Amino acid sequence: MKRSRAYKAAAWLGPAALAASLCLPSAAMADGEAGRAIRVGIFITVPNKYTLSTPAATLSSAGGLRLAVKKNGETGLLDAVPAGVELRAMAEGYSALLGQSADFSAALAVAKAVKSAGGNPVLEKTSRAGMAAYEVTEGSYATASAASTALAKWMQNATVKTFGGGAGAVRGPLHLETAAYATEAEALAAAGAFGAAGVETFVALRPGGSGTSYSVLVGAAADAAGLDAIRLKLAGVAEAAGLAPASAGAYLIKRQELTVSQKEGSPTPLYQAPSGSFAVIRPAGAEPVKLAERYGRTYRGQVEVGSYNGALAVINELDFEEYLYSVVGGEMPGSWHAEALKAQAVAARSYALAQGSGFGIAEVVDTTLSQAYNGTSAEKATTIQAVDATAGIVLKSGGKPVEAVFSSSSGGRTADPAEVWGNPVPYLASVDSPDDTSEKGLLSWHRVLTPSGKSGFVRSDTVTLSGTNGAAAQTAVVKSADTNVRPIPLVQSGVDAVEKLGAGAKVTVLETVPQSNEMNWIRGPFTSQQLVDAMKGKTTSAVSGLITRLEVGERGPSGRVTKLLVNGKELGVKSPDSLRGALGGLPSTRFWIEPASLSLLGGGGQPGSKEAGAAVQVLGAGGARASSSGGASLNVMGGDGSIRPVASAASWYIRGTGYGHGLGLSQYGAKGLAEQGYAYDAILKYYYKEIELVKDGS
Repeated sequence: MKRSRAYKAAAWLGPAALAASLCLPSAAMADGEAGRAIRVGIFITVPNKYTLSTPAATLSSAGGLRLAVKKNGETGLLDAVPAGVELRAMAEGYSALLGQSADFSAALAVAKAVKSAGGNPVLEKTSRAGMAAYEVTEGSYATASAASTALAKWMQNATVKTFGGGAGAVRGPLHLETAAYATEAEALAAAGAFGAAGVETFVALRPGGSGTSYSVLVGAAADAAGLDAIRLKLAGVAEAAGLAPASAGAYLIKRQELTVSQKEGSPTPLYQAPSGSFAVIRPAGAEPVKLAERYGRTYRGQVEVGSYNGALAVINELDFEEYLYSVVGGEMPGSWHAEALKAQAVAARSYALAQGSGFGIAEVVDTTLSQAYNGTSAEKATTIQAVDATAGIVLKSGGKPVEAVFSSSSGGRTADPAEVWGNPVPYLASVDSPDDTSEKGLLSWHRVLTPSGKSGFVRSDTVTLSGTNGAAAQTAVVKSADTNVRPIPLVQSGVDAVEKLGAGAKVTVLETVPQSNEMNWIRGPFTSQQLVDAMKGKTTSAVSGLITRLEVGERGPSGRVTKLLVNGKELGVKSPDSLRGALGGLPSTRFWIEPASLSLLGGGGQPGSKEAGAAVQVLGAGGARASSSGGASLNVMGGDGSIRPVASAASWYIRGTGYGHGLGLSQYGAKGLAEQGYAYDAILKYYYKEIELVKDGS
């Protein structure tokens, strides 16, 4: 589950005119208004705040789809797509025309080459000069210059260059347009006259008083001069006399795309929304809308696709309470206590209401920068019940919804805002939290020294404790062949084992710890170079050279680290919580640093080193020398009985508690309180101070 939450940044507001033209429901609705909707940015670009992009959206629904267009308020139905059939949606902009051919296989090869090279090709069947042809274009760009740059790049591709004859062109959003037709078939028939003259054509769908009207867009010019050239090309074509520059009203262009995975005879409808307009895709029945580009997730409500801030935006607009069905299921397991789920529902509702239009044309995004929103797949019967049982209940302070931040686990005590953001927040205070519920049912792990002298962790059920050795240290015997010794007490995908041990191997147990979890965790061991690499770009002060000392400088009220010293100097970060990223993505800042080994220091205070094959020797308290010659490891025992390996260079483990920033509600803490008998309102008032639980609108 979620494990880290970013704090709220200042809201970025998009151009006022655009926000108004898209008619944000939240801009006009009060907190308590019935039927309130929320807009979630699935793909959206907001400068200096958030970017998640896709060149196109592929949508479908088991019950079929209906399309409309939005500009200066939503319009009526434009088109329908049958059940289970995919459609693609893009923004109309500038694109690179790579060429055309009567040979389908040649055009398909170009589309595949462009796609494999990271481009966004569109392959479609056209009719030019009375002959069928297959045309390949690439991309949808915000400017003619960007499309021109892309064209030049693609023309360096050997497959594209051969197909396009080394030429190509920039296609733009300027068109000539015919009068309206009553049916799509009539528009397609009229397009034939212009195609015969060698000019590209597109069918446009516009809302009309009695339904959808159709027209033919002729040409795709990048500028006024290009539009004049199209007029000259159509000289002598009788039908051209009635052409006029395309009006800027709401419309969608409908094309028939042959995707790289399809055959010649099975086109996919492709809809393009011109600048300032959004294609609106709704389910025709009760089944949700599926979006292939976002892991194939399905969504309630409607999906809007169009251009925003020079990139494609895909927005899911749906009922606010139904949005919470997914958020609660995405943020907290549905199997948890009902009162914990209710507390999560109220916190999530309050957080979302406090955002405003934080992402321009969307209030929130679907990642944990806002709240985890994974569509209908995250909904569970229990999470729906929790939302319905608390419908409209909001945490308020001063009459306004509070930004009810929460994290997975506070590690035993929630954070003080100054420890995370560097400033106080009235309704957030540090309190004890019963977060150890995350450890229930987990096996313990042993940190061991292997026969080869390496150190790591083995799960307790993979060894049998066998007594003590001459140093009075606990020993154990490995049960099975190929037993992994792990860097930390956790199985990590993609992380190599320290060593594999055979059955019967004897190891020395250095300590026993819980499996790393949301309450207690271990990360490392980190070498100097690993730490330097992790800190790059994440600190306000440069760190270079060898790290020999890593120390906690200061802690806040909850024990979280607020200042870190590297080689005796404070590490500069934007906020205390940024230390997590600077140390390679730690679960929380409630941590302690310990050496993974003991380093040998020379007289000058620098870590010792030795030539390959040379022995390291130490002098014991009794005057006896010990040596690492012959590849043997060297370990020392402290006064407390702890054993540490000796290394010639420094490295560190970082141990900590908690998962996330630790502010506000702790999800595992809420689970613990609920299991102790606390009701959801008591849980919320425990974690958020000086707040009221108010039925929205009261």
